[in-house]
Amino acid sequence: MLIGYIKEIIRHPVKSFYGENVQETQVMEYGLYGDRSHAFLDKTRQGKFLTITQFPEMARYKARFVGEESQEEYPNVEVITPQGKVFSWENEELTKEIEEKSTCKISPIRFTPSHVPLGAIEEEHIQLVTDASLNRLKEIWGKTNVEHRRFRPNLLIDLNEKIPFIEEEWFNRQIKIGNEVEIKLKRHCERCMIITVNPENAEKDATLLKTVAKERNNHFGVYASVTKTGRIQVGDEVLLLD
Repeated sequence: MLIGYIKEIIRHPVKSFYGENVQETQVMEYGLYGDRSHAFLDKTRQGKFLTITQFPEMARYKARFVGEESQEEYPNVEVITPQGKVFSWENEELTKEIEEKSTCKISPIRFTPSHVPLGAIEEEHIQLVTDASLNRLKEIWGKTNVEHRRFRPNLLIDLNEKIPFIEEEWFNRQIKIGNEVEIKLKRHCERCMIITVNPENAEKDATLLKTVAKERNNHFGVYASVTKTGRIQVGDEVLLLD
């Protein structure tokens, strides 16, 4: 059954940085190619990453791959700071700036194109949200600036039938995207303070999280695991399989 189309594909080359919109990409066993493949380890918390939770301004650092996707190594990662400086991922000045602003001792880490462990993504392979659910949340919250990037999804789906939160009825079912990729919807995405941070200016509004907790049992968006890899692109049909 045709349920909609891919409206946006968003990947985050650097964990907790502002993601990049791409027209097409490879879906790997771990999720979108390169998603959360680069990160900063927080040396003060063993085995933990520095995230927006500790340093909200991370949301304003924009990261993107520059070059073609390769299975051998990632293209260069370009980072634009909130002040407009441009760094490559390897530039020690970037690490130094993040360290000074966050007041945390950190070290950069990156994984390989073939394997990004769930430790970096922390939950499942892919997170998706729908346009109908976003619009309904705007009504519930009573504000218009419910930017989908607050929720850090990988896929934004344009539904044919604008039924809010219908995706929550598809758990344990398969979705096909385009001609190749299939994913299995697994469970709710439980929300934390990260959604209170506006990715455009890093300003926080705690009322959004309170609203989601009260009205939606702290759930918004759904997680999915990859069952068939391949390429996807913006505009691809999204089919709910029997």
